[in-house]
Amino acid sequence: MSVTWSREAVENLVDIEEFIARDSVERAIRFVDALIDQTETNLADNPRSGRSVPEIGSPDIRELVYRGYRIVYRLNGDRIDILTVFEGHRLLRLNESGN
Repeated sequence: MSVTWSREAVENLVDIEEFIARDSVERAIRFVDALIDQTETNLADNPRSGRSVPEIGSPDIRELVYRGYRIVYRLNGDRIDILTVFEGHRLLRLNESGN
């Protein structure tokens, strides 16, 4: 399965990297690279590995958690669309779910 990242998800990754880079640019780059790599590896092998997003309740909108960040994705045929990435303590806003 192919994994695609929405513009919002990419923008959020840039924001996360910029925030972490305030302390360490190298750590920020490593963190975001690892988040992307883990997400794509896990989902390519097992697209239903994430749980259904509680705020949405749709079996096709799921999430993985990586070090406190929620990675929300949609199963879309033979493709996985990463919709958004955000801090795990927040709830998903409906405008972030791609609905």
